[in-house]
Amino acid sequence: MWSFLLRAAAFVVAPLVFSTLPSAHAQTPATTPAATGTDDTWKPSQRRRIYLMRHGDVAYFGADGKPVASSDLVVLSEKGRAQADAAGKYLAALGIKKFDRVYSSNLPRTKETAARVLTAANISAETEVVDQWREMKPGGTTNVPVSELPRAFLDITAPKTSASARFIGGESVGELQDRVLPILQKLRSDPSWDVALLVLHGLVNNAIISHAISGGRDYYGRIEHGPGCINVLDMGAEPNDWVVRAINLCPDASNYADGVPGARLSTLEKLLAGTLRSREAAAQKQ
Repeated sequence: MWSFLLRAAAFVVAPLVFSTLPSAHAQTPATTPAATGTDDTWKPSQRRRIYLMRHGDVAYFGADGKPVASSDLVVLSEKGRAQADAAGKYLAALGIKKFDRVYSSNLPRTKETAARVLTAANISAETEVVDQWREMKPGGTTNVPVSELPRAFLDITAPKTSASARFIGGESVGELQDRVLPILQKLRSDPSWDVALLVLHGLVNNAIISHAISGGRDYYGRIEHGPGCINVLDMGAEPNDWVVRAINLCPDASNYADGVPGARLSTLEKLLAGTLRSREAAAQKQ
């Protein structure tokens, strides 16, 4: 009887004893990747810095309230030149002494802004013009009924905008991304730079920042870019490795001024308001 009980107890205890022994496949702390310093050890990302700017202020309507003949040809206003100068001085105050790459679009307002920023920052650099980074191409407003103008201007300002949304019936968000993002990837694949200045446009910048935030082709239409503003982005080696450090940083504090008409309108809302005023004035003259 006793021998039977002892044998039964052995069968019960034995599994409990074996379960406390280490598995043949278990790693001890001494052999974990973190402890041995193998290639699996986490390493901090080596990111490059992009200062992404919007051009300074321009006038899209003449003194008579009429839209300019071609928005592609507008140049900086006096206020826009002051904003570009302020941005250059601000960058210099951050301790920036050089840019390895400087890019602008092929439109006069970005080229002029880039030149003034470099002069004000006391930085000598050549600006490379990138045609694909020109502003989103709008359609014409002449044949758009007044009742449809709000949608034509503001369709691309949805919180998360569809790729098919068009800027006043012109270029779509998807078409904008198709030309903007591949150039950004080329910049990533170029190892010969560390700090870059990009002087572009509000909607182009929106495509770049939306890509940095989403890691893909989402487009967020509620990001505002004041004239002469600076965005600060850090780009890693991997496509989804971004750090967004600052958005819409305006050295010209008047961009944040409140208590004046239109102070809280977005750029596209201001363009819409100007277009509606122009239509109303034209109708009154008929």
